[in-house]
Amino acid sequence: MVEPTAEISVPKRVNKKIPFILISTVVIIVLAFFFLAIFPYLVREPSRELASLNWSGYSAVSNLDNPQLGITGVNASWIVPSIKVSVDNSFSAEWIGIGGQFDRTLIQTGTGQDSIGGTFVYRSWYELFPGSLVNIDTLSVYAGDKITASISLVDANASTWRITLSDDTKKQSFSVDAFHVSSALSAEWIVERPTVAGRTETLADFGQVTFTECRATINGNVGTIASFPSNRITMDNDQNVPLVETSGLSGDGSSFTVRYLG
Repeated sequence: MVEPTAEISVPKRVNKKIPFILISTVVIIVLAFFFLAIFPYLVREPSRELASLNWSGYSAVSNLDNPQLGITGVNASWIVPSIKVSVDNSFSAEWIGIGGQFDRTLIQTGTGQDSIGGTFVYRSWYELFPGSLVNIDTLSVYAGDKITASISLVDANASTWRITLSDDTKKQSFSVDAFHVSSALSAEWIVERPTVAGRTETLADFGQVTFTECRATINGNVGTIASFPSNRITMDNDQNVPLVETSGLSGDGSSFTVRYLG
């Protein structure tokens, strides 16, 4: 640092403190920028642990104690898993949805993989519950394909939702606008043990599925799962033994993995 000239009547002991003050200021500014950058990862909305006979994954809501209508979008990506052949028929599916946790107004789309009669069946589909599942015959999926899915409200007055499912690996896409009255109380990212003909079926050994780029729009705010109050859901059998392991959220709150336990 340049020494003061004779004309400057400032004690040298004061000048010697200036570098410390400058350094302290710089440190404070750097720390401020650092904490602002990582603030979204330090502060997360509360979450709860739930158990289910047929669901595993996450749901997001506006409020854990008093959820309100207001979810207008959900999206995610995943890789279609490869399943193991089973002696008995077994089923599994992964999907995103809106409005399924609290009532029967679920709108959903996703993929599924089953072991039926010793052969593998892969499928893509959407469903406006309590209506029947609709297979997407124009979109062929198979193990290893990357899937991107989204559901969004395009006309609130007409209760019209846009359902889009894309196979990014094969560069194929399906989209439909559908009328559906949903409670819109929850957004879901789920691996499911499907119900077939009123019976909850055996869960297929799917290895593991990782959901990425999980986002929702709640009351006009777009965010990751961690941006909103959420529920982590673990699938149990009738004896309350976990069939899967649902991981915690990734650092940015947008990804998680469901692993088959059997």
